Amino acid sequence: MVIKKGITFFVVSCWFIVILSRVRCRNMSSSEYTDQQWRLLHTNIGLSAMHMQLLHNNKVVMFDRTDFGPSNLSLPPGRCRFDPNDTALKIDCTAHSLLYDVATNTIRPLMVQTDTWCSSGALLPDGTLLQTGGYNDGDRAIRQLTPCNNDECDWIESPGYLSAKRWYATNQILPDGRVIILGGRREFSYEFYPRGSSSNSFWLNFLRETRDNDENNLYPFLHLLPDGNLFIFANTRSISFDYVHNRVVREFPPITGGEPRNYPSSGSSVLLPLQLFDENRGTGTPAEVLICGGAPAGSFSQAGRGRFIRACSTCGRLKVTDHDPKWIMEEMPMARVMGDMLLLPTGDVIIINGACYGTAGWENARDPVTKPVIYRTYESANNQRFSVMQPSPTPRLYHSTAVLLPDGRILVGGSNPHPIYRFTGAEYPTDLSLESFSPPYLAREHAETRPTIVATGEVLKYGELLTVDFTVQEYQSATALSVTIVAPSFTTHSVAMNQRLVVLRVADVSHISAHRYQLKAHGPPSATIAPSGYYLLFVVHAGIPSSAVWVKIQ
Repeated sequence: MVIKKGITFFVVSCWFIVILSRVRCRNMSSSEYTDQQWRLLHTNIGLSAMHMQLLHNNKVVMFDRTDFGPSNLSLPPGRCRFDPNDTALKIDCTAHSLLYDVATNTIRPLMVQTDTWCSSGALLPDGTLLQTGGYNDGDRAIRQLTPCNNDECDWIESPGYLSAKRWYATNQILPDGRVIILGGRREFSYEFYPRGSSSNSFWLNFLRETRDNDENNLYPFLHLLPDGNLFIFANTRSISFDYVHNRVVREFPPITGGEPRNYPSSGSSVLLPLQLFDENRGTGTPAEVLICGGAPAGSFSQAGRGRFIRACSTCGRLKVTDHDPKWIMEEMPMARVMGDMLLLPTGDVIIINGACYGTAGWENARDPVTKPVIYRTYESANNQRFSVMQPSPTPRLYHSTAVLLPDGRILVGGSNPHPIYRFTGAEYPTDLSLESFSPPYLAREHAETRPTIVATGEVLKYGELLTVDFTVQEYQSATALSVTIVAPSFTTHSVAMNQRLVVLRVADVSHISAHRYQLKAHGPPSATIAPSGYYLLFVVHAGIPSSAVWVKIQ
């Protein structure tokens, strides 16, 4: 009875809307930095970036949906989309997808035919973006975009490939190079790409069990664990799942407090950095999951009645490899729903975008949270986990996105809380701008300790040594060095699919000449630690990361 009362008080405290909490969402200023920078890259890219993926040629794919009418970006002359199933336009000569070139800050329109609304994605081992599901004529489609350095590559689509409708599903690349596509609206199953000899979906009762009136198990959080199983979180519950034998290995305790965290409550989740301390670490590597933000149960239905409930301000951290794992709860500086959580090259986590009140869905949120927060994965000297950053001038609400760039910046776009593009007569108009955020490690004062990679191999093989040459003006010591590899995320609806950071084991560091040094680092031991594909490799010196180089793990 005491436990039930405690949980009830926790939930009720998250429900109450009080003036003090609204002030807290807007004006929280403790531990703020003053040396980071927002930069407006484009005032209008022509579409709202609902989905985002960085490719290994340093271009970012962005796309919206196809069924709301014309975008503000034209297709090349003579190209139009003909879709008799479209609910808005049967003939559409505007683009709903584009490629953003990071180096030149330019865009190129792409042609997508089937409806990509609320779809999912993953990078295949060769760097091709596999994009799955969506709405209407896109709910069973797959689409592929292979990176190129000319103006010829575009989407290749296969309508009807999937065996079930995958709207609000989640993707995860697997150790064998396949992609698992899990869940979706009223779809309590999963399937694989490529489908092999069977095109059938496989039932997962956990998804049915976790569905409630608000369907808070859409876009389930999905992480590949070092033992090869999957961590799946839906609503308030989570499991370790053996997809090979279609069985639940173990169920973890429900997240403390009982607030749902998946769409439309829309918290966010990361698998914290996997650290490889010695050559014997593999499937025994410790693994922790961090889940932050969300909205209390009932928020979606209440928002439909014009009552916007304060979002949750808690983060839950669970070491899933423990014998008896328990959630450790922490308090963010402000409440946040629809935030995007991204792993930084240092191993810390940035939480960006979102709102303080309401939930995901059309017109369902109020009071944008424009200040990013950085969460220190490893405890700091003063034991402060969170630092509040400078605010963006741009609210980023429903259908906003963010991805990590090779130079360490965060690319931010999107925000359209309306079923169509609305630029006037709305409290939060549709936003077509693109901006970047520079975390504190990019401040000028760190220029002398920032390393620069000058040479490295392009292929990183499992268990073998990789040589990296780098320069740094003020070298401290070998103990101040680390090497991290980051799998870029497919980001949409506060879910950063396939995001992964591995801290490699440094075997040796030598001084070559002047300010030039060479290190040797062991590649990950197996594909369960780091599935094959392209990764961003950073050298981190005294907490300051270099710009990344791309390496292919195989």
